[in-house]
Amino acid sequence: MKLLTDLFTTDYGIMSISGIIFMLGMGVFFYRFFTNKMNEPVSKPDQ
Repeated sequence: MKLLTDLFTTDYGIMSISGIIFMLGMGVFFYRFFTNKMNEPVSKPDQ
């Protein structure tokens, strides 16, 4: 329980949690972004 208490009550614990959440959010964003880009039809360049 000391681990969870330190994680949610200390400044370094809160920064660790926010960093982990930020990185997971970035992973979800990039996964969705790149899968949407891969599924778009290929456009031919105008000449």
